[in-house]
Amino acid sequence: MRSSDYRFPPGLKYNLIWYAFRKFRPADPIALFQYLVDEFGDVVHYKIGPKHIVFLNDPALIREVLVVQNDNFTKERTVRRTKMLLGEGMITSEGSVHRAQRQAAQPAFHRQRIQHYADTVVEETLRTCDSWRDGQQLDIAQEMMHLTLRIVARTLFNTELGDEVRELADAINRIMRLYNYLVALPAVETLIHMRVPGLAGFTPAKQKLDAIVARMIENHRKSGRDNGDLLDMMLQAPETSSDEVLRDQVITIFLAGFETVANALIWTWYLLSENPDPETKLTSEIEGLLGARRPTAEDVPQLKYTEMVFAESMRLYPPAWAMGRQAREDFDLGPYRLPAGTTILASQFITQRDARHFVDPLKFNPERFAAAGKATFPKFSYFPFGAGYRQCIGEALAWMEGSLVLAAIARTWRLRLVPGHPVQPQALITLRSKFGMQMRLEKKESQVRQRSA
Repeated sequence: MRSSDYRFPPGLKYNLIWYAFRKFRPADPIALFQYLVDEFGDVVHYKIGPKHIVFLNDPALIREVLVVQNDNFTKERTVRRTKMLLGEGMITSEGSVHRAQRQAAQPAFHRQRIQHYADTVVEETLRTCDSWRDGQQLDIAQEMMHLTLRIVARTLFNTELGDEVRELADAINRIMRLYNYLVALPAVETLIHMRVPGLAGFTPAKQKLDAIVARMIENHRKSGRDNGDLLDMMLQAPETSSDEVLRDQVITIFLAGFETVANALIWTWYLLSENPDPETKLTSEIEGLLGARRPTAEDVPQLKYTEMVFAESMRLYPPAWAMGRQAREDFDLGPYRLPAGTTILASQFITQRDARHFVDPLKFNPERFAAAGKATFPKFSYFPFGAGYRQCIGEALAWMEGSLVLAAIARTWRLRLVPGHPVQPQALITLRSKFGMQMRLEKKESQVRQRSA
């Protein structure tokens, strides 16, 4: 088809390679996306070199790409770059390989299996709480990362990390800090092996991750026991039992399983610290339901406001802040005709803060996720776990884990942002807090009295 036969949306006249460096910090894609929407509307076209990019902020068109025309799209270049770390895991694989991997893992995320994980989630959360002291100041970002690492290791892989949790978190943090290099530099797959400045930390950090994952796999094989966890399921499935495929699957699910929930919790504690009324309502629900006992799986359906708090936190600060697809063939999108190879981008961070869908969108208002509130906004205006065939396989587990961790901590502790601590979202693989989250711990008076009685 001739280029004149295509119809592109409005957008930048200049190539983004020049325009972005002139107008934006390259490491701030969210600011770029917001500018594009403000300047050109809900469907925006631009180019990076010869490549066509279309940014969407229209829920109906986001659905069109993720659901209706899903078969015409693969993961885009940024995700493919993460194969340097993840290999051919469930996030990066395509077609029949992805379907086989997902089928092998699916039983581990069945509703009944997820309920079985609840005790472990609560045990690990209370273990974290027992290490805290009244009046202590700490980085809650680091605490939530370590907590969710231990949870995913025990629930999905029946592995106790012990002291390795800090080594693992440090290795992951080193890789995360290299994210912008990994996705932007040409020929980065070659450069990382040459130990060029700025990339030298990638290889040793990846080797640390690989070594921990290899130990987990080897220990499972040697034990000869079937514990019914995800790793056992993959060891038994022909499609995922080879060393290479196992490594890729385990590291993908391991990283995805802890990173997203940790960041959702970090932003939730920040928002509760800054919004006393929702925090009071959260505390009232938890204390009224639990009293002095620990939460259980049976409590999750009753923690309605707790879930609303978690949902609203992920609206304002979605851990998966953007997603992309690349077209296999020419396609129509609304009134536009676009060529094969076009990259489609959408941003949960942008769409979920749109005032047309959410009244007073920058306000932290958990009540908007009550049944009546959810009926007021389009389905694809809120998609923190993606949508369509490749919707996050661990979504139900994340909702359960988030509610139980919030309940287990908030029944005993208040977390207060340290005055003057800078809070800035950082769009890496997930939406992290650039400077961590320094908070002061306050033990609730009822708990202090119980300890002294």
